[in-house]
Amino acid sequence: MTVFGTRPEVIKLAPVVTELERQPARFRSVVVSSGQHVELLDPFVNLFGLRVDHDLAVMRPGQHLNRLFARVVQALDPILDAVRPDAVLVQGDTTTAAAAALAAFQRLIPVGHVEAGLRTDNPLSPFPEEMNRRQITRLARWHFAGTRCHVANLRREGVAREAIFRTGNPVVDALRWLGEREPESDRLRDLLAATDGLKRITLTTHRRESFAAALEENLRVLRNFLARHPDTALIFPMHPNPVVREKAYSVLANVERVFLTDPFDYPDFVALLRASWLIASDSGGVQEEAPSLGIPLLVLRESTERPEAVDCGAARLAPTAEALADLLDAAYWSPAEARPAARNPFGDGRAARRIARVLHRQLTGTPAGALEAIR
Repeated sequence: MTVFGTRPEVIKLAPVVTELERQPARFRSVVVSSGQHVELLDPFVNLFGLRVDHDLAVMRPGQHLNRLFARVVQALDPILDAVRPDAVLVQGDTTTAAAAALAAFQRLIPVGHVEAGLRTDNPLSPFPEEMNRRQITRLARWHFAGTRCHVANLRREGVAREAIFRTGNPVVDALRWLGEREPESDRLRDLLAATDGLKRITLTTHRRESFAAALEENLRVLRNFLARHPDTALIFPMHPNPVVREKAYSVLANVERVFLTDPFDYPDFVALLRASWLIASDSGGVQEEAPSLGIPLLVLRESTERPEAVDCGAARLAPTAEALADLLDAAYWSPAEARPAARNPFGDGRAARRIARVLHRQLTGTPAGALEAIR
């Protein structure tokens, strides 16, 4: 059973589900959606051609995280009891993933954690994701880590070596599946035409820890940067969160060469990233996508659980508005320094195949020594 509820979870679990369903003699795949991202989820499910067997429909307006967590456990439990899966797969660090891992553990069903081992070592950044993934680590039997750094994090916390498998991150699988597609929507084609010849900055920001003064300050820095550089443009596909939208409109509405848009579907979003001069984001997924696409990234956070993106030169941390201003100027005047390394630290596009291989061997009792080749 694979459980997801948000857009990033679908993107990263879709290659895994697809791989499992390619092997019907080995697996029977059951897919559960919590519906945590109501507006954003269905287009991604349809894009990857997934079949959702159970939709928990847990979201309610203004729902606190505690209520969301409780609703996922409550709605998932009878499905676990009826289906009795041999394993439950979760991805990342969302409320859906943490609640599903706990619900499975309480039913004594082994949990596989895709994208295991990410850490900032700050319980409040990102919030609540850092604590969610720590809790999932304590509940999981199999840890599918993307990089050597993530393996080291898990080992430092006492996870047994034989329970950790370095597979790469399946977001690379998803990006390779998409390929270099042309924009699919007229909206994006028109937007790229309107910014043709300009240095495009694509912005995504939605983290809860950014909702205070930091969000507004970063938006003001970007507005001022555009005012000083008439050959630049800002494209901001806004998250549906009303806090994000209110701040965006208050600071950026009617500003020349600023384009505030609704979110794009994933092929268009990837096409937009490919067409960007620079990306500024507090998203975890974008920290993996930008190096995979070779586009420089400014990370709008104090710390990152993906230091590989920084180490390979693909990303730079912008923990404050002042740092963001300096890094924007540096990227503008010294573009060669912002160019990412050629090698993608997050994998080779075969993560889903490795995860399926591990699951089959673990569930059929293959001795651990046979797994050495795919560590």
